[in-house]
Amino acid sequence: MPIPDDVTGEEIDADVRQELQSLPKGLAEDVARNLVMVAKLIDEDPEQAYGYSRVALRLASRVAAVREAAGFAAYANQKYSEALAEFRAARRMTGSAELWPVMADCERGLGRPEKALDMAGEAEVQKLDKAGQVEMRLVAAGARRDMGQLDAAIVTLQSPELASNSVQPWTARLRYAYADALLSAGREAEAREWFAKTAEADRDGSTDASDRLAEMDGVEFVDAFDEEADTDVTPAAEAEKDQDQDQGQDEDDDQ
Repeated sequence: MPIPDDVTGEEIDADVRQELQSLPKGLAEDVARNLVMVAKLIDEDPEQAYGYSRVALRLASRVAAVREAAGFAAYANQKYSEALAEFRAARRMTGSAELWPVMADCERGLGRPEKALDMAGEAEVQKLDKAGQVEMRLVAAGARRDMGQLDAAIVTLQSPELASNSVQPWTARLRYAYADALLSAGREAEAREWFAKTAEADRDGSTDASDRLAEMDGVEFVDAFDEEADTDVTPAAEAEKDQDQDQGQDEDDDQ
């Protein structure tokens, strides 16, 4: 797959670059450039990102960072079985529990929420950092919702991290999940409160909390361009329109 000339491979994280040092120099550069393309495209064009991940995997399947990138690319394309296999391979290579939450979410994607809940209760969760533990809580709550257990999902999300007033990278997503669960349970007043709290914490627009809040408040957004198109009619244009209509009427009368 073609890679732009300005992608050198030096853009990857230092840890990944160190992993690639086990490869011959030319091969390491090729793998690095493909991994850069995966990272650049995974959000905007996940199918293309997946293609680059397969190239990297073909070149260096014994590198944990490559297996992890392939897993995330497959995950972004909802290829959950493939993603889970890649994440498991990366975990075997590194011994790290970091991928545990996304592995559990793959189980959800495969229609096995009970397995995801089992994973949420295993000792691996205690090895996660705070961000990973919050992610695991989100996955567990999602599994509860998959099983129709809305009240249990709400309770699962209730945590010190949810109650905290400090804003962390996970705060907006945690509050959003809680608000959405409340709304699904018919607790609209509480849901509105938490969508508002989400909007306050969502500094990079990672959620649509503001839109959800406006929807609950009955606010309708009007496309400014459509509004301008409707109102941007000059008097001369109106006069020309009237003249055309009069002319058409005269022709009809003559007939």
